[in-house]
Amino acid sequence: MEALEIFIVEAKAVTYVSGKHQASVSTRPGACDIAYERGRFRYLDSYFGGTDFLGQEVIWEDATPVWAMNCYGRILDPQNFDGERAGTVIKQALSALYQEKRFLGGFAYQHALGEYVDQSVGDYSSFLGVERILVNDRVVYQLDYQGGLIKP
Repeated sequence: MEALEIFIVEAKAVTYVSGKHQASVSTRPGACDIAYERGRFRYLDSYFGGTDFLGQEVIWEDATPVWAMNCYGRILDPQNFDGERAGTVIKQALSALYQEKRFLGGFAYQHALGEYVDQSVGDYSSFLGVERILVNDRVVYQLDYQGGLIKP
């Protein structure tokens, strides 16, 4: 399973966070899909919305789904914070996290636009977490996520 965990971090790092990805043909009306594959693994990040969004990430080994994560993210203070700022903070924070070769566990990142804080329990096989952005100690963005291995 170590190969799967390595691929999860790799796929996350080279898709949304890198900004170098190209959207794939959407599998569902209204969804934005971002795909990546290497070797026997294939990754698909599919989400609806923008500033407030619902998403799902799935990894297949060959043709079998083996791992998934779902999330719901939203701006909590639209008068003082927007999706563009949230995206800037999140991409830089997650890039730093992925450089540590992980995507879970306690993590904090200070950015000029706000403080990114991620808290989770579990490991890649089963996890639950929340990421937040705080400005002046006030939560302006929050994303709740959960996921893990898919077993027959």
